[in-house]
Amino acid sequence: MSTSAQVQAPRLWIVLTRCHRALSQIAERSIAEAGLGLSDFAALEALLHKGPLTITEIQAKVLLASGSMTAAVDRLERKGLVTRSATPSDRRAKVLELTSKGRRVVEAAFRRHAVELEAAMAGLNGTEKRQLYGLLKKLGLFAAATRAEARKDSKTIARKREA
Repeated sequence: MSTSAQVQAPRLWIVLTRCHRALSQIAERSIAEAGLGLSDFAALEALLHKGPLTITEIQAKVLLASGSMTAAVDRLERKGLVTRSATPSDRRAKVLELTSKGRRVVEAAFRRHAVELEAAMAGLNGTEKRQLYGLLKKLGLFAAATRAEARKDSKTIARKREA
């Protein structure tokens, strides 16, 4: 395809999907080789980089359904990788924190994960990575805003129909 040819959205979607699939397979393999599942790793990684968080905060960061998040937390607690305690302001909310064992496990897993992802993305130089990051972030924010606006419009239409 010529570099001056216009790229239509459906074609771009296919390229994004294939790229995501290829990188996901590499990421999931590196995580599995660390003896972790994807949801467990995501929760541990959030705690590693953000510090103690409530289950709800982790769930929002890693985009897991409530039941999946609860199952992940239960597994991590059984393995001795996290501790769960009540928050001072709301005893119903639970704060998760890495144990020393959990910190060792996730630091080692994350180092390996980062190395494998860097190798997978070595086809891009630093400038290209920054450009791609900025463009994907811009596209994601625009798509999210478009989706939110569409939801708002559909709720308005539904209310008008009910009236």
